[in-house]
Amino acid sequence: MASLVSVSRPEVSVIVPARDEEASLGPCLQSLVRQEGVQTEIIVVDDASTDRTRQIALSFPTVQVIDPGPLPQDWTGKNHALTAGARQARGAWLLFTDADTVHLPGSLIRALTEAKRHGASLLSYSPEQNVQGFWEKAVMPVIFANLASTYRPSEVSDPASPTAAANGQYLLISSDAYEAVGGHAALARTLLEDVALARAVKASGRKIYFRYGGDAVRTRMYRNFFQLVEGWTKNLAALFPAPEKLAALRLADFLLIAGSAGLAISAGLQGRPKTAAAAATVAALSYAAHLRRIRRAHFSWDANLLSVFGLPLFSYLLLRSRLSYRRGSVSWKGRNYATAHSSALLPESAGERSREIRRDADSTTA
Repeated sequence: MASLVSVSRPEVSVIVPARDEEASLGPCLQSLVRQEGVQTEIIVVDDASTDRTRQIALSFPTVQVIDPGPLPQDWTGKNHALTAGARQARGAWLLFTDADTVHLPGSLIRALTEAKRHGASLLSYSPEQNVQGFWEKAVMPVIFANLASTYRPSEVSDPASPTAAANGQYLLISSDAYEAVGGHAALARTLLEDVALARAVKASGRKIYFRYGGDAVRTRMYRNFFQLVEGWTKNLAALFPAPEKLAALRLADFLLIAGSAGLAISAGLQGRPKTAAAAATVAALSYAAHLRRIRRAHFSWDANLLSVFGLPLFSYLLLRSRLSYRRGSVSWKGRNYATAHSSALLPESAGERSREIRRDADSTTA
């Protein structure tokens, strides 16, 4: 019997948390069931959806659909759903991926091979971002360029560096490593569960491999302006250690570019060519420096050009997120989450939280 269980065990369990994801779940599952070269099971965790999410998931015969049960106190919905999916999973590896992702053909076997080649217990890709409309194109490159500066993939992937990060839209982790650090159950209150899990894995002495994964997975994170504002309000203060300072810096970038460009136009209209030329030079150099920073985020050329208008919106979202955390509450998908226990949420204390998770895991093993 043991040998039969071993033979039938999938190599990868794909876990998709889904709460009101009828707009995106179908293409996601279609791309997952078409993956070849590796034995998988796909588990959709229907987190109290009120739309057609469950029906869509059930329309795929090979997909398991489970209910995580009532949300316990002091848990976030996503951590609860991911924990329920992990408990159901039988794979040697777990792929946690969001319902708004689309996976390119053959990407799963390539990711698994890449993780093994690098000796990584956790591999995470930052997907190619599909952005539509003016404000998505303007602000998303700014956000991801700043994330790329804060969480440099080379440092995340370096065992000697304390920097740790992951993108929950595509997070592949060995089941042994997941169990050793306590999984998402150890992060029950944490809103930034992907980065917190990566920090716990790295603190345990295991290797992380992180890179831009546009060759593997694509996503459209938000489908309207309200979702964009609500989502980044939930995340930004937990992603950046000094949001007020960063907001001021990016706003200063915008004022320098816009102010010098405005002065150049004004001086030109007033017949002051030297002033106009000097101001235009400052505007051009400032804008060029902005574009160099933005290019690391891997967005389309039109989004890169529009990103200058995203600078003040990014500053606003940073401050809005910080204020929400200070007030003690953020909302997401119809649920309100208390942020009073900021030690479990904010980046400056995440290292200590990872050490706590590791000690808890060690005591459990003992």
